[in-house]
Amino acid sequence: MPARTKERPQMDDLARLAAQYGVATDYRPAADVTVPVPEATVKAVLALLGVVTDDARSIRVGAEAAVREAAGRLLPPTLVLWQGETVAREPAGLPPGTRVRVVQEETGAVLAWGPGLPLGVHRLTAEAPDGRTAEATLVVAPQRAPAAPERAHGLLVQLYSLLSERSWGMGDLGDLAELARWAGRTHGAGFIQVNPLHAAVPGDPTDPSPYRPSSRRFPDPVHLRIEDVPEYADCPDRQALDGLASRGGELRRQVLEKGALIDRDAVWELKRSALELLYAVPRTPEREAAYRAFCAEQGAPLDVHATWCAAHAGEEDPKERSDFHRWLVWLTDGQLAAAQRAAREAGMTVGIVHDLAVGVHPQGSDVFGSPCYARHISVGAPPDAFNARGQDWGLPPWRPDVLAATGYAPFRSLLRGVFRYAGALRIDHVMGLFRLWWIPEGTPPAEGAYVSYDGEAMLAILVLEAHRAGALVIGEDLGTVEPRVRQELARRGVLGTSVLWFERDWDGGGSPLAPQVWRADCLATVTTHDLPPTAAKLAGGHVELRDRLGLLTRPAELERAQDAADTAEWLELLDGLGLDTKGEEAAVRALYAFLLRTPARLVGVWLPDAVGDRRPQNLPGTWDQYPNWRLPVADAAGRPLTLEELVSSPRANALLSAVGEGARTRTAPPGARPV
Repeated sequence: MPARTKERPQMDDLARLAAQYGVATDYRPAADVTVPVPEATVKAVLALLGVVTDDARSIRVGAEAAVREAAGRLLPPTLVLWQGETVAREPAGLPPGTRVRVVQEETGAVLAWGPGLPLGVHRLTAEAPDGRTAEATLVVAPQRAPAAPERAHGLLVQLYSLLSERSWGMGDLGDLAELARWAGRTHGAGFIQVNPLHAAVPGDPTDPSPYRPSSRRFPDPVHLRIEDVPEYADCPDRQALDGLASRGGELRRQVLEKGALIDRDAVWELKRSALELLYAVPRTPEREAAYRAFCAEQGAPLDVHATWCAAHAGEEDPKERSDFHRWLVWLTDGQLAAAQRAAREAGMTVGIVHDLAVGVHPQGSDVFGSPCYARHISVGAPPDAFNARGQDWGLPPWRPDVLAATGYAPFRSLLRGVFRYAGALRIDHVMGLFRLWWIPEGTPPAEGAYVSYDGEAMLAILVLEAHRAGALVIGEDLGTVEPRVRQELARRGVLGTSVLWFERDWDGGGSPLAPQVWRADCLATVTTHDLPPTAAKLAGGHVELRDRLGLLTRPAELERAQDAADTAEWLELLDGLGLDTKGEEAAVRALYAFLLRTPARLVGVWLPDAVGDRRPQNLPGTWDQYPNWRLPVADAAGRPLTLEELVSSPRANALLSAVGEGARTRTAPPGARPV
C-alpha cells in the first residue's frame, strides 16, 4: 500500500469525509459497472459545502471529526413520522431518561411525542440526562399523497404553442381554460398537463426554455389574458389599449399565417405596456383588499421576487416599482386559479397538471440573496446510453445542509405556491428529491458527483403539501433510477411516468412490454415534449431532422435502420393485439389504444399528435440550430392551427373520441404490476 503523503490523501479518508456530507465517490451507470468520481471533483464539492480539503491531514482530521460529531449527535437534522404507522415511545437512539417535546410550528403549542401528533412540520427538542440538548425538524405526513382516479385520460400541451383567435402572439391562460372546457365537456378528459409556467429571466432575447426559470415559486405574467383583467373594462385610455391589442393580433397573425416563430419578448413588451395602463386604474375596495391580503400571505418571498423583477427590468427605483410586479403576480395567480376552476367545472376529475422544473437560473430571483443555493456549481446528469458526455443543465442546486437547517422552508413555500392552482403537480426529474448530479464550475459534466438529500424528508413534505391541497403528484422518473427510489415513490402515492417507446423488457431481451405488465401507478404517454411527435416517429422524420442538423453520432443509415426496427417491433405487437395500424392516423390511434389496455391510471395524449404535427417542441442537444420552445401547434403539413381550428379538427376529434371511449370501457388486465 502506498504511503500517505501531504500531496495526495488516501482515498479512504476522502471517501469517509465525503460520506458524512452525502457526496458519492463513485456511481453506477449500470448494475455491473462502477465508475469512480475524480478526486478533484469530490474535493471541490466538499469545499463548496464549507469543508476544508487542503491536504491529506485536513482531510483525515475532518473525516475523524465528522464521524465523531455524527456518533455523538443526540438527534438527526430531520425526523419523519408517517401518520398511522407505529410510533416508538421516543425517537430511536436517545439515551434513557431523555426528555422530549414537540413544538407545533404553526401554532407554537407544545405537544407530547406520540401517534396523535397532527400533520405538519414541527420542532422536536430533546434534553439528555447528561445535559446535552438538541433540536430537529419533525415532519408528520400522511402515508400517501392523494389517490389518482381509477382511470382518467387527458391532454399534454405546451401552453405557449396553443394560440387562439384572441391570443397576443402566444397561448395564454384564457386559452388554457377554453381548452379545458372543450376537452372536459366534449371528450370527458380528466386533466390537461402544461409546461412550467414559472417566471422567466429577462434577456435579449429571453431564454425561451420553461425549464430554466428565474423563479419556480412565482408564475410569469406573460401568460395573462389581458382582456380578462377586471380593470380592463374601466381603463380610461381605451385608444392606447385597443392599439396594443391590435398589435397583439398582428403578432398572432405573423405566427399563424406567415410562419413566424413565437416571440415571447415581443408578446411581453405589448402585454407589459397594457398592464401598465391597467395598473393605473383604481381598484375597487374589494379587489384592493384581496390584493393586500395576497401580499401579506406571500410575505417576504414575494417582496424579494418583485424587487428583483423591477431591478432586472431596468427601472430606476426598483423598490418603489416593486408593487407593480407584486400586482402582476397576483393577477397571474388569479387567472391560474380560474383555469383550474374552469377545468373542474367542465367535469375534469383532476384539472390542470402543472409542471415543476428541476431548478432555476443562477441569476434568477429565487437564487438572489438565498443561502440555500450552492454557488459555482450546477446540476445535470452523468453519462448514459443516450448521452456519452453527460449533461450540464446550468442550474444551481439547493444545499442539502442549509435546506435541512431551515426546516425545508423554501421547499415548503415553493410547493404551497404551485399547489394553490394545481389539480396535480408533475415533478421534473423526481429523482432529485433523493440525489442530484453536481458539476463544479469548469468541470466537464462527465466528471460530476452525486450529492444526496434527505429523500424521506423531501418526500414527506411533498406528500404533506399535496394532501393539504388535495392534489395528485406525478414524478418524471424516466432514465436510470435506483429501484429503491421508484419503490419509495410508489409507496407514498407518487405516480411515475411511462413513455411507450421506452417501455421494453430491458432485463429479458429488450422486446416491447406487453400491456398487462406495465405498472398501474403512472401517467402513460406515447411521447413527450423532448421526443418526436408520433407521426414523425412512425415515418422516421426525426432521424432525418437530426441528420440535417448534424446531431447523429452514428452513420445515418444505421440510425434509420435501428429506428425503423424499433418502430416495426411496436407495430407488430399492436397488430398481434388486433389493433389497426394501416395508415398514419390509424397507427397513432392504435398506439393510444394500446395505452388504454395497460393498467395505467392516467393516459396522456400529446396534443400535437391529435392533428398530425411532426415537429418536436424541443430537440435536446440544440440551441440555435432549432427553434426550441417557439413553435405553434401545426397540422400534418406544418400549417399552424388556432385553438378554434384544433377543436373542430375531424382528426383531433376522432382520436380524442376513441381515447375517451376506450378510457370509459377499459378494465385493468390481469397480472398488472403495481410499480
